[in-house]
Amino acid sequence: MKILVTGALGQIGSELTAALKKIYGEKNVVTSDVKIEAPSEEFLPYETLNVLDKPRLAEIVKKHNITVIYHLAAILSAAGEKNPNLCWDVNMTGLHNVLEVARELNVKQIVCPSSIAVFGPETPRDNTPQETVILPKTMYGLTKAAGELLCEYYVAKFGIDVRGIRYPGLISYKTLPGGGTTDYAVEIFYEALKKKSYTCFLSADTTLPMMYMPDAIRGTIQLAETDFSKLKNHSNFNFAGISFSCSELAAEITKHIPDFKIDYAPDFRQKIADSWPRSIDDSASRQQWGWKVEYDLAKMTADMIENLRQKLS
Repeated sequence: MKILVTGALGQIGSELTAALKKIYGEKNVVTSDVKIEAPSEEFLPYETLNVLDKPRLAEIVKKHNITVIYHLAAILSAAGEKNPNLCWDVNMTGLHNVLEVARELNVKQIVCPSSIAVFGPETPRDNTPQETVILPKTMYGLTKAAGELLCEYYVAKFGIDVRGIRYPGLISYKTLPGGGTTDYAVEIFYEALKKKSYTCFLSADTTLPMMYMPDAIRGTIQLAETDFSKLKNHSNFNFAGISFSCSELAAEITKHIPDFKIDYAPDFRQKIADSWPRSIDDSASRQQWGWKVEYDLAKMTADMIENLRQKLS
């Protein structure tokens, strides 16, 4: 198996790359991103790739005899609202290029993340079901909803093994997030440890589905390794971790940093957050490929603070 990771220098890609290399071997995982050079040796072998450049993508797949692509290159929700045209190009044309190269060069499997951003205000916000109203209100959500349909088309039309997860907000101490509406849940830890205060760009009672990165990486690989014949869904699995409000996270942090203070100054991201679910029904994932979350709010917070203290020292 030879694996290509697009967007490998991003929040998910950097940690997924390390996990894949540990399982499949250092030389069997090729990383790629738009930057000219890999930032460190753990990303080697590395290829510079803009996913809008289909010939370059095909060249890399042929050069390394790629059989599996984890397609993570994307523009996220908040960044996408600032530059919707770029968001459309990268998220839609980039995905189409990956699917077409896979079809043309017989790549065996594509793993392509989706997001809870596919949901909108019309979607049930609590225990959001697998099959429900999909009416996103952001360009990022729009591209992810269309991307799910495009992936399902390639499964039905060409028999390509495409699978993906609707990621909630992701929390990690290793890599900073890249322009999402749930970024506060990472920023708050850094600010709590550095300044013992944080101004949150969402309101105190804003509750969103979140997940600790070790769970997200484990679940992604678990889905990828599941026998394709067992999957009734493919590119749109609901994927639940833990749901909490901004104030609940702050209260948990205060247990470790008693003099931590938080205030709230909601900005344009509040409207995005208000259009998303508060909690997710991931029974399809649990039934079809055995998903089970490991980190709750308390366990995640303790691990984040312990590891960030070491990192920042």
